[in-house]
Amino acid sequence: MPYKIAGIDVHKRMLVVVVSDVEVHDEYQFERRQLSSNPAQLRLLAAWLLEQQVEEVVMESTAQYWKPVWGALERHWQPACQQREDARPTSGRLHLAQAQSNRARHGRKNDFADAERLVKRLLANELTLSFVPAVEQRLWRTVMRTKYQLRCNQVQVQNRLEALLEEAHIKLSSLVSDLLGTSGRRMLNALANGETDPAALAALAHYTLRATPEQLCDALDASRDLHPLYRRLIKTALENWERIETQITELEREMAALLDPYQDQVERLAEIPGLGVDSAQQVIAEVGATAATFPSAGELASWVGACPGEDESAGVNHSRRSPKGNRPMRRILNQAANAAVKLKGSIFALLYRRYVTRLGHNQTIGIIVHRLCRLVWKILHEGVRHEEHGPAVSQKSKRDRAARMIRELRNLGYRIEPGTSQAFSPA
Repeated sequence: MPYKIAGIDVHKRMLVVVVSDVEVHDEYQFERRQLSSNPAQLRLLAAWLLEQQVEEVVMESTAQYWKPVWGALERHWQPACQQREDARPTSGRLHLAQAQSNRARHGRKNDFADAERLVKRLLANELTLSFVPAVEQRLWRTVMRTKYQLRCNQVQVQNRLEALLEEAHIKLSSLVSDLLGTSGRRMLNALANGETDPAALAALAHYTLRATPEQLCDALDASRDLHPLYRRLIKTALENWERIETQITELEREMAALLDPYQDQVERLAEIPGLGVDSAQQVIAEVGATAATFPSAGELASWVGACPGEDESAGVNHSRRSPKGNRPMRRILNQAANAAVKLKGSIFALLYRRYVTRLGHNQTIGIIVHRLCRLVWKILHEGVRHEEHGPAVSQKSKRDRAARMIRELRNLGYRIEPGTSQAFSPA
């Protein structure tokens, strides 16, 4: 019985598709077709693959151009292929190959040969395949990654604002730790709206600000004869920052609504030292609500890149450098690890003190990241809760952490009953 596999070389405006029966013993015979990447042609591609009785499809992950192709085949080809009477367990499988693993020799590259090589290397198990989550999880990823990008944009706006103030000889950032905190925004808004008296600007600072009024007046002295153009530029930067903050708040509400059925998983992940509600949502967006794609904690750590690498030749491993892995997950776990080692009384703080003198900060953080990765898999996959086994944490820190977590969850729209506050307290 024939078993056909299709290989698709993806470009922005065109697709190169080949189909071959891989059950033959002689050289593969490929049927070739070239189509454009518009929606009508993608539907035509799905119909042609059904007509050819293709069982599996492998495509190259070319930038973001593979996404509409994957979505069209997921909608129009995969269900019909899986519902055929003679369907096999592997029927309807879609594979996404990393482009680096399908490289050709220099001077031996063309589009149809690339598509054929995809099929051959898939059969030889020589392709590096990417994990593509389900439609729902892809939506979570889009929301959380967009939110992270907005945070980066917000930091850029803040940096440009600080550079603008330095150019205008306003040394406010030397006295205020957070330029766009409560005190900083009050003074900058007044400055942008035309206030010229340094004393009046200094009076807007919050009483907890450590800088004295005399220091603030000196830092804001240039406001007396500040050019109107600088005031307009400062106002523009503040408006941009506030607009991005509003967009981030809206995305947080959208994400809370999307993850409402998985509130328990968010809560259990948020209990891990170093993680919070936002980090828990990011982790679920990347690995799924139950991490079902990864059969073991070790496979999740390998996918994230939170494990030693292998570069073996002649029985000697020349490098233990970690693989690249999933970049967003590595960022989240690295941030969580750096926060967890500062939590007094946690097992991670104990591990950090044990290893840092011998291995240094970076390698020790790598160990903590690996532990956190395995812990995330266990909590999501097995449905358990985190239990703190480090030195006893004070009751005050337990209450503070529980109250902070409940407040964050309620701000995002989650429903927290009064009796569930104990669930957030580290054991």
